[in-house]
Amino acid sequence: MTTTFANTSAPPYYAVIFTSVKRDDHGYDETSRRMYELASKRPGFLGVESARGDDGLGITVSYWISLEAIAGWKQDIEHLEAQRLGRDKWYSGYVTRIAKIERAYDFIAK
Repeated sequence: MTTTFANTSAPPYYAVIFTSVKRDDHGYDETSRRMYELASKRPGFLGVESARGDDGLGITVSYWISLEAIAGWKQDIEHLEAQRLGRDKWYSGYVTRIAKIERAYDFIAK
């Protein structure tokens, strides 16, 4: 789970919203850390925010500069293997949505 906000660029940019229900933990956290490490080195990656409840429902939002950057990440060889493990082992279900961010604003207490 992240504890800070992603440091995105000025809009427009894209969000990949990955909502999942986890059924197994074995090897998940290590793979999740590795995916963040890899994604953060990809061209066009802007950041990620993630949370998971005690019931297994999780939402991870990754931010990207373009649809091409998202497509490149989706085809990364290690990410493809993590996707397979997710379907075969970790998730009872998931939904991936891609949205264009047209406007963003924030509040951060000081």
